[in-house]
Amino acid sequence: MDAFAYNRLLGRGINLGDALDGPKEGAWGVTLEAEYFQAIKDAGFNSVRIPIRWSAHAQPEPPYTIDPAFFDRVDWAIDHALSRNMAAVIDIHHYWEMDKDPLSHTARLIALWRQIAARYQGRPETLFFELFNEPSDQFTDERWAEIVPQLLRTIRESSPNRMVVIGPAYWNSLDHLPLLQLPQNDERLIVTFHYYQPLQFTHQGADWVPNSGPWLGTTWGTNQNRDDVRKDFEKAASWARLSQRPIYLGEFGAIGQADMESRALWTAAVAREAEKWGFSWSYWEFCAKFGAYDPTARNWRQLLLDALLDKQATK
Repeated sequence: MDAFAYNRLLGRGINLGDALDGPKEGAWGVTLEAEYFQAIKDAGFNSVRIPIRWSAHAQPEPPYTIDPAFFDRVDWAIDHALSRNMAAVIDIHHYWEMDKDPLSHTARLIALWRQIAARYQGRPETLFFELFNEPSDQFTDERWAEIVPQLLRTIRESSPNRMVVIGPAYWNSLDHLPLLQLPQNDERLIVTFHYYQPLQFTHQGADWVPNSGPWLGTTWGTNQNRDDVRKDFEKAASWARLSQRPIYLGEFGAIGQADMESRALWTAAVAREAEKWGFSWSYWEFCAKFGAYDPTARNWRQLLLDALLDKQATK
């Protein structure tokens, strides 16, 4: 299969956020459970993206060994996805020290990927590696361009055929897709971007976004709103066509403080626009601040689920 066929395996997915990407699992209120994977499968999703903060579970000095118990926990999550015939994407998430000082942390990042790639070299081809979530701050487009080839060489040592997901810097912004530099001789790559526009709607009242309180009450659904989404995705599709690379919309979502009707309208519009251009996608996220699933009631928020999976209720 080529990269476009692998991208179709990702299809419609969901992020298991605020779990393994926290300082430790459970610190942000989410501990993964086997039934979560079954609920995702039963709902009709094709894949999960598993954000992982490896940097919180590895030695700070050479050889930067990853904690074996944490590796076992990641094994558990991967196996629960793959055993249900869902594809899985594992990334390096919230390595904020790398964002702040990439020169000092490059060797550690490479060492993390050497261990991860070697550990999972025998896993099925439906396990995908994503190099780094949302490079930002000092981890600029230029620095990212220098490091990507190093990371790919490291992964290819033990996993020469593994599909690898790579996005641009500046928080995986679609506007930075033209600055993403990829090796032409590696065809086993999928390109990702993240989409949260307009931020005033999707991140209203978010406690990690300065001055987002006044955004509370922002709604979404006008013709102009929809045109903005269409134009943004046309840009991404144009880049993909010129670059001959498949696209994975690795994150998109609207926070729970937004009104549910607007969240459902926005979510459906983004998902359908992605599908129109042949992009796979993964909603942010399963059961935390943006969650499509209510972990207390142990059921889906039906309007969001219908919006994601294109059910009649959203039309």
